[in-house]
This record gives sequence, structure tokens and C-alpha cells, in this order.
Amino acid sequence: MDHIHISFHHFIHRSFQSRLSVAEFFGRSGVVIRFICAVYCTVFSVIVTGQEKYSLDDIFATPYLSQLNAAGNTGDLVFSVNERGHRNVYIARSPGYRPENLTKWNADLGQEITSLCVSADGQWAVFVRGGDHAGNFALRAVNPASLVEPQQILLYSVHLPSGKVTRIGAGDFPEIHPDSKRVSFRKDDQVWIASLDGSNDPEPLFHVSGQVTAMQWSPDGDRLLFESKYGSYSFIGIFRQDGERIRWIDPSYRRDRFPVWSPDGQSVTFVRALATVGGLIKPPVPWSIMTVNLDTDKVEEIWTSPATERGASPRWPGTFNLRWLQEDVITFLSYQDGWPHLYKINPRTRRVEQLTTGDFTVEQMSYSRDGSRILVAANTGDRPDDIDRKHIGMVDVATGGFELLTKGEGIETSPVFVRGTDRIAFFSSVPHRPTLPALMDVNKPGSQRTVASSLLPDFDYQQLVTPEHVAFKAEDGHPVYGQVFRPKGQVKDAPAIVYIHGGPPRQMLLGWHHSDYYFNDYMLNQYLVSQGYVVLSVNYRLGTGYGFDFQYAKRTGGKNGVEEYRDILAAGKWLAAQPFVDAGRIGVWGGSYGGFLTAMALSKNSDIFKVGVNIHGANYRMLGGAGPTSARADSITAAWTSPVLIIHGSDDFNVRFTESIDLANRLLGKGVEVEYLVFPDDNHHWMLFDNLMKRSKATARFIMEKMPVKH
Repeated sequence: MDHIHISFHHFIHRSFQSRLSVAEFFGRSGVVIRFICAVYCTVFSVIVTGQEKYSLDDIFATPYLSQLNAAGNTGDLVFSVNERGHRNVYIARSPGYRPENLTKWNADLGQEITSLCVSADGQWAVFVRGGDHAGNFALRAVNPASLVEPQQILLYSVHLPSGKVTRIGAGDFPEIHPDSKRVSFRKDDQVWIASLDGSNDPEPLFHVSGQVTAMQWSPDGDRLLFESKYGSYSFIGIFRQDGERIRWIDPSYRRDRFPVWSPDGQSVTFVRALATVGGLIKPPVPWSIMTVNLDTDKVEEIWTSPATERGASPRWPGTFNLRWLQEDVITFLSYQDGWPHLYKINPRTRRVEQLTTGDFTVEQMSYSRDGSRILVAANTGDRPDDIDRKHIGMVDVATGGFELLTKGEGIETSPVFVRGTDRIAFFSSVPHRPTLPALMDVNKPGSQRTVASSLLPDFDYQQLVTPEHVAFKAEDGHPVYGQVFRPKGQVKDAPAIVYIHGGPPRQMLLGWHHSDYYFNDYMLNQYLVSQGYVVLSVNYRLGTGYGFDFQYAKRTGGKNGVEEYRDILAAGKWLAAQPFVDAGRIGVWGGSYGGFLTAMALSKNSDIFKVGVNIHGANYRMLGGAGPTSARADSITAAWTSPVLIIHGSDDFNVRFTESIDLANRLLGKGVEVEYLVFPDDNHHWMLFDNLMKRSKATARFIMEKMPVKH
């Protein structure tokens, strides 16, 4: 009966948080009856599910950590923390690594922190506050809190030894100068420069007619390399501080991107591809690695991708991940062998070697200063289900050797070198402990240790369940993957939920996700499990993590047949076949592309999916760009009968708000039960934590009301 005692104590504690005395509590009419009923229900729930319930507020108190940096000269760690919408920059100083917040924004105003970086001398951090940098349609200031005053995208610096924060001014995409005294940045699509200590006002550096991006200072700090974008084509330019003109690097009828300096600053490499103007160029579009000797103006094409679908531009974090950190070694990423892997090429001999091989992915690359080592996050390990995790690996560039540094049931991401190549830092989590920074000596196996645990709230994470990797097949034989969350204890005839991620190039994992969007969805799924629901997070074709043929499966996407919906249907049928699931009570929820597939599920198979939550679903845009008046748009509501909750923020840069308006109108016209929740001024990524909580509570409430757990 210990579990009953714990639940009773937990309820008493919750009941008296309002500071009523016992006499006041029991003296109020009807309270005793409600109290006894609540205790009974809580105890009964524990007996049935084997776990104690907690609130969404409890678990969503978990902070989200991101943008890990290491100050190379000191070993200090710098990162950002989002704690209930309070977004701040933190430092954990060596050797104790006790976290302290460098900034003091203690209000939920929805202003994200991005572009956090540290100067070469380890004395300064720079970051951007404001905007929505993951939008598809626009990049501008956002105001999800509906403040009367207009908001800006602002650039800040922090002097790390003293903790002094300086507001530099309006700006974005900073690039710290090698002298660690100045920073260049983009403002109004042009390049500006300012002192890090705020002693000089920002001033424009130069002006070009295109949009400046991909800035990089030369090793000597005398020149700035950049890309100037003009829609579907772009040029590579160099600004010299004592020069009168921009030097353009071999301008052509191509799209030149991602320029990088050679180690000695005498040459440049970049990626060249066809400029796809007017839709005349059909995929796959090959791409080349170019080099130019700045002394002789000699331009060479040193490598061209295979003219195959696998050889085309990789749709992957960092895209080409082009680097030139050693004289005879340029590294890049390609999908040409069916998996996103690292390669190296000698710019003189043009010899190409593959650095990572195997049926796994590599991403989040971090490079040592001397270019001899590369850290990666890879979904591989000594367990078959590591394909749904991330572990840290290290590549020896000279030998091509690959060593996996972490293993186990945890998820490790965002690796960085701390000092030299022997000590690294990364983010680490396990199913029963959220993400924290971790340190490791690469020469001492088992030396991994987490730090900054004081950032976590007083919440018993042992209440969470450990998701299990599952694999099954769609009706056309295509493999489908996912993670199933099952309530603790003996479960029979439980209602179940299919969760569908967005993107679609994403992969859900066996634990805490490294993206804030899915970090939050993981917590909501865990909460639903605590309420007695089985949750299946499905990784459908078009997603990443399982190779090229999975991500680029045939007949997928709105224009090509939406074959990936077969995977969602297979997930519903897989759940229905499980002995612990009530086949007559299966629901579905998802956001963005996951919202679109939720709409597909409810329209095509309301016989299986009895309830749904469609969050900013790309309902018509994914049907080959169908507009609200098209016949194809009608198809998405043709056989829809299940109740649905539609949620959307009005200032969405990724999926137009009108898509949810039209969907709601169509369903209401057909007599379908529709509820909706609208957030004025918020966008696709729930910048306002209060709106994230309202979204999460509304999703859980709707599912629990329309498909309750039977006690």
C-alpha cells in the first residue's frame, strides 16, 4: 500500500498549496465529499496504471537548454536556457561548473535567443534576441505578447569575466572578428560592424544590392568573405577594410554559396550549383566544390557530385557542411552512398575519401581548431535501437578513423571541443533525466559527467516512462519506425494516441529531443501516458534517420500521392492489434506537416482515428499547393466525421493562418464537431510560453474528454 500512501500525501500537499488551514478546508460545504472522491480516483488510478499522476505545469517546468559553446582559453561553458519562457544566457565556469545566468530577463515575452557564439579569446559572448529564425516566409521581429511597443531583433554582447551585458543595437547573424574586439552583423540585409564593449556605435561596413549572408572573416581579420543572395542566384564577394570596391569571385549564371577561407587566407572554396530560374531545371541538380587562388584568380572545380538523386544537395542540417581547416583537406557532407556522411578532398590532388561509413547519420559537426578532429552526433551504437538515439562520435581526419565516444540509453547532442582535442562537452539526457551539459575526457572511457543539475526543477523524473523502439510495415510493404510509450503497471484496453511530427525531415527519438518544438511535444506525450494513454510517436517516410530511400521515398508529399499517409494508417492499425490497446479508441495529434497528416487520418479513416488535434496544419499547401477553392482541398474533408480541435497562431511564418480558417469552415459546414484555439500575434514555434501551455492543456483536455480513460 506504499503507492497509495504516496498518492494520498501528494493530494494533501496539492490541496493545501492555497494556504488554507485544515479547519477552513474541511469547513467548506461539499469539500469533504470532493476530497474523498479525488483521493479515491487518485488511488484507483495508481492501482490501474502503476504510476502517480502529475500536472502539465509540473513537467513543463523543465528548462530547455541549447546553443552549447566552450570558451577555449578557460574551459567555461556558455549556453542558453528557456525556463517557462524566461530565455537567458548562462555560463558554467570551470572547474566547478555551477551555472549562473548572465542575462536577467525574467518575463515571458516570447523573444527567442539565437546565434550564441564565443570569441576566440574566450572573453566575449555574442547573441541575438528576438525574431523567429525558423520561419519559412519571413524573418522579422515578433510580438507574441502583444506588447504596445513594437519589438526588434537586437544584438547583445557579454563580457564573460565580469558578466557585463551590452546592447549593441538592431542586428542579426553576428560574426565575431578574429581580434575579439569587434563584431560584424547583418542589418537591413547589409553588413554593419560594432565594438564588443559598446565603446563605438555600430556603423555600416559596405553596401551591395543583394542580401548578405554567410559572412566569414579571413584568418588575419583584414577581409570579410560573404555570399550576396538575389533570390535563386547568388555571388561570392570579398570586402577589404582598406579597399574601395568589393571583389567578386568568378561571378556566373550559377548559384554560389557557403564560401569558406583556406587556413592561410590565400584561397577560398565554395559550392556552385545551377540557378533554378523559372522551373526550367529539373532535379536532381548537381553541385560542385570550387576553389579560387586569390593571388592568381585561378578558379577550379575540384569535385562534382554524382548526377543522381542521392548526389543532389543534401537536405540536412548545415547542408553541405563545407570546411577548409587544413591546407590539404576540405571536408563536406554528401548523401551519395545513401546516408549523410562526411568526406574529405585534397584540393591539389582532388582525391576524395569517405570519413564516416555505415547505416547511420552524422550531424551537428564541431571542428577542432587545427582541423584534425571532427565531433559528430550519430544515430548509431552497440544497441539495435540506437538508430533512434544520438551518440557522440569523433573522426580522425588524417586516418579516417571513427570512434564512438558515448553509448547507452542516453541521447547526446551538440558536441564541442573544450580544450584542444582531449576534452569535449555536449548535451546529455537519459529517459529519466532531462538535458544537461556534460563533460568528458576522450582518453578516459567512462569519464562522462553532467553538470548544472541545479537548473532542473523539483520534479520526480522517475515518474516518466521509457519509450520503446518499434518497427512494422505499411500495407505497401514500406518499413515504418516509431517509439511507443506505455503506462507503467498492468495495462489492458487502454486508449491510444498516434503522434505525428512535423517537418517532415525530422526524426523522433527514444527520449528528450534536441529541438525545442519536439522537446515540448515529448513532455506532452509523457503526460498523456501518465493519464493512462498509450502513445505511439511514428517516424514516417520523408523523415530523417533511416537513410536516403526512406527520406526520399517515391510518391510522397502532396504533389506525388502522399504515400507517407500509409505509415500513419499502419501506426493506427499496429496499435489496434496490441493486446494492451482498445482498438475502438485510437486518436491522433500533430503539428505543421504532422497537422496535415492528422487531417488526412481523420478524413480518410475516421473509422480508426476517433479524435484528433490539428495544430497549425499545412492542410492545403501540402496538397500540391492547392488553394482553399480547389477540388483537391475538398478531398481533405470528404469522409471526415471524428471531432477535432484546431489550434493556430495568427502570426505564423511557416503555415498560413488562413489554412486553419478554411479547414474549420469546411468541417463546420459538414456538421463535424470542431473546437478551435487561436493565439493572436504568436507564430509557429510558440514563442510565448503561456501559449505553449494553453496549447498543451487544450490538446490533453480535448483528447481526455472525447476519448476518456475507463477506470
